[in-house]
Amino acid sequence: MRLVEQHGCFGGRLHIYEHDSAVLGCVMRFSAFLPPQAQKGKVPVVTFLAGLTCTYENFTIKAGAYGAAARSGLALIALDTSPRGAQIADDAAYDLGQGAGFYLNAVQQPWAQHYQMESYIAAELPALIGRHLPIIAEKQGIMGHSMGGHGALTLYLKYPQLYRSASAFAPIVAPAQTPWGQKAFTAYLGENKAAWAQHDACALMAAAAKAGGRADYAEILIDQGEADPFLAKELRPELFAAACRSAGQKLRLRMQPGYDHSYYFIQSFIADHIAHHAALLR
Repeated sequence: MRLVEQHGCFGGRLHIYEHDSAVLGCVMRFSAFLPPQAQKGKVPVVTFLAGLTCTYENFTIKAGAYGAAARSGLALIALDTSPRGAQIADDAAYDLGQGAGFYLNAVQQPWAQHYQMESYIAAELPALIGRHLPIIAEKQGIMGHSMGGHGALTLYLKYPQLYRSASAFAPIVAPAQTPWGQKAFTAYLGENKAAWAQHDACALMAAAAKAGGRADYAEILIDQGEADPFLAKELRPELFAAACRSAGQKLRLRMQPGYDHSYYFIQSFIADHIAHHAALLR
């Protein structure tokens, strides 16, 4: 893990690192904010997953999260949305290929060689930061935006032993039923709809309820802008709300009038999300 740059920030430090990912077969960069409390001991950590076309820089620069994280004593990790590089398979469209990894492990060619984002996020990256940064491995949360909200919800539901808290901004909650998800799933996973269900938050919630009678995850927080242009076609939060009701899962879904899909929306409510994670990770 190589330090690329660092900055003082709200009494803590913001670091940009890069490393050679064995899982993805390329160099990956991520940002790591360490609050002032990390100077005295280990702290809880929350990983942020960004949306289509983004890199770690979008959240790092635009989200305005670090003041709240410093007050709450939370470390924040932000990473890329896919493997990157000239040798990595890509597509001309913005919603497939580089910038659009959908936080899953691809099995179809030409994607399978490098697009193993689920294993990267749930295994390689936590092990890496656990070795090198002062974080409490047993106190991790995950949040995300749009495609990253999809990733945050699905990984939270699939890895309860790793993540103790989850939240999302404008997540794609039912990708198997919406155009963005159907396109990505067909490319990365093929036509096997059972495989699709393993990466669909609504399907995972239904499966959790079926297995145990009801879901028993900690309360999930979702903020969704009512002026979001992708709301009706791609995001469909009402489907996840219904799945949570059927599963007996606690969900705080807040529909926010006048807010769109941008980082202005995220800035407006990021402090609430930091507080949500802090309360569950203390």
